Amino acid sequence: MSLAIFDTLFGSKARARLIRFFLVNPGTEFSASEVVEKTLISRSDVTRELARLTKMKLLFERSRKGKKCFVVNEEFPFYTELKSLVSKLNIHAQSQVFRKLKIIGEVKLILISGLFLNYPKSKVDMILVVNNINRTKLKHAIVHLEAEVGREIRFVLMNSEELHYRLNMLDRFFIEFLEGPYEGVVNKVPELKRFIAGLKK
Repeated sequence: MSLAIFDTLFGSKARARLIRFFLVNPGTEFSASEVVEKTLISRSDVTRELARLTKMKLLFERSRKGKKCFVVNEEFPFYTELKSLVSKLNIHAQSQVFRKLKIIGEVKLILISGLFLNYPKSKVDMILVVNNINRTKLKHAIVHLEAEVGREIRFVLMNSEELHYRLNMLDRFFIEFLEGPYEGVVNKVPELKRFIAGLKK
């Protein structure tokens, strides 16, 4: 299921993103300010949608040090079904959010797996190979990606020199990553293509 379908199903992008955020973070309490920070939804939309989701009992409202906090209700009648829907979400490389990653420097390689492809066995969600990186733009892009998926993104960042070293050493981490499901957002590394072809023989 695509994010667009999920958003349409729940009537608004803000509501869909909040539902997704709380479902992928069960058992964790968040204040309204924390929700705004992590989802990048406006405070007015967060306030409105938190009230609606609490009223329908998908969320519980609690007090933490005198501050209102919210946590998903795991006894909600459709909790299991909603979790299943969220687990089927596939945030493909075609997502506009990935465009932000393509301008963080001289991008040679972006591979995604893990939470982007619903593959929890992957040790990381993304591999980035970038030369002359702009770390401010990287941070900006990662923040937006994390708001989209609702969770922290595990990624490995390196430059071309380190990538070549890992490939020459037949790095086990790379082999394990490439043996699982993954998608290429950017691949300007010819030797990686040969490396992958060699794994398939």
